[in-house]
Amino acid sequence: MAGSDRARHTIVIGAGVGGLTAAIDLALSGYRVSLFETHKVPGGKIHQVNIEGHRMDAGPTVFTLRPVFDDLYARAGARFEEEVDLREGDVLARHSWIDSDSLDLYADIDRSCDAIAALAGAREADNYRRFANRTAEVFDTLDYTYMRAPLPSPLSLALAAAPKGFKRLWQTAPYTSLWRSLTRQFDDPRLRQLFGRYATYCGSSPFDAPATLALIAHAERAGVWTLSGGMQALATSLAGLAERLNCECHYGETVTSLRVQNGRATGVVLKDGRLIEADAVVFNGDIQALQSGLLGESAKHATVARPAAALSAVTRCQLADVQGFDLSHHTVFFNDNYRAEFDALFKRQVLPDEPTLYICAQDRSTDSATTRSDKQTTGPERIFCLSNAPARSLDDDDVAQAQRAMTSMLQRHGLTLTEHAPAVTTQPADFGQRFPASQGALYGRPTHGPLGSFRRPGSRSKLAGLYLAGGTVHPGAGVPMAATSGRLAASCVHSDLIAGR
Repeated sequence: MAGSDRARHTIVIGAGVGGLTAAIDLALSGYRVSLFETHKVPGGKIHQVNIEGHRMDAGPTVFTLRPVFDDLYARAGARFEEEVDLREGDVLARHSWIDSDSLDLYADIDRSCDAIAALAGAREADNYRRFANRTAEVFDTLDYTYMRAPLPSPLSLALAAAPKGFKRLWQTAPYTSLWRSLTRQFDDPRLRQLFGRYATYCGSSPFDAPATLALIAHAERAGVWTLSGGMQALATSLAGLAERLNCECHYGETVTSLRVQNGRATGVVLKDGRLIEADAVVFNGDIQALQSGLLGESAKHATVARPAAALSAVTRCQLADVQGFDLSHHTVFFNDNYRAEFDALFKRQVLPDEPTLYICAQDRSTDSATTRSDKQTTGPERIFCLSNAPARSLDDDDVAQAQRAMTSMLQRHGLTLTEHAPAVTTQPADFGQRFPASQGALYGRPTHGPLGSFRRPGSRSKLAGLYLAGGTVHPGAGVPMAATSGRLAASCVHSDLIAGR
């Protein structure tokens, strides 16, 4: 890189995972980097709450696709496993249905097949093995051609996958819904629910999302880790790496507008009125903040609007005694009518009467070598419970309804939680306050329809000099995808500035 390029200044707005990875890669490419974050700590959607001195994750709780971070740290001359305390679990998650045995899925396919055979018979175990092989192929097809490409299109995908491009892409089943595909692959409705749930990882309905999203099953099967200190430890480590690379990280400082000159982003204005000039700006926030004009009129048309129907959540963090059900670190409790849940969420945009619930028991082991009831601490446990909700503000009655529905559903599965302190409940409006203009949407635009995967904005916005990162842009929601979006944005900044664009 030329010496003049080394003096160029880039600004990153937002210290979420996407913003942090963008800052790191930009610094490694020789740029002076200034990062501005409204909150006092890094992490974005990764955050924790404190209940009587017990800190617990209240945002993302699942860590997958570790190679994304191995590669990033290796580029910086560091080893990821030496920067964070990781533990890989062999149990991916426990799954429970009313009036049914539970099912553990494992990183080891043979163990999962044995568990599925015990639950649903040998035929379904064979079906799962075929499903696992197929999702691995889909992941391999789309890893570099889609997920790591700045702005893929159906044509670019086909060309990138050549000479077997169209055939390989057709085999990813983009024109079939995930639910229809699962109906063809599994006879047991419980397994359809289990693997259909992966659509919610990117804020979508399994009845409307393309079957392509089944690749998430492979991403999870490739390994699930827990981090000592929770997911906040990842954000802290990324921020520390950025600072070691001389990124100027400013926490508690809010960007109020972009500076735009001659149709190009040339800096930012802070809440205190200071103007900070830059050669390029990376925005790591919900794209609705741009659309709504929160960063100024000139940025309103830098990207496209999101559809009204999006997915949020009601969450509850609590210290509680656990009775009646043997939780794993990750446990999912399914309802009896999956379609009714997603009709409520996306078609009527109301809370479902019977929600599917996810619990992260943050003091439980993910290692099946221990007893199933093994805990890493004694006393009350740190419990994070999540129920999907439409991305809109809920009134007090709605929140109370969600709380009752949570308690009722867990009791139907045989689980009772006895609180030791008042729980911390978060609803979509709270997420909307934390992430301005998001309306509480946690995953950005739903990935619905055969072209849904191509409707998220890419790394380059419509405004020259402004680049996009985070879970609301390509390649989508989730910690590893957000990290990838930051790296893609940094790559685009670098290539454009080198080319004089």
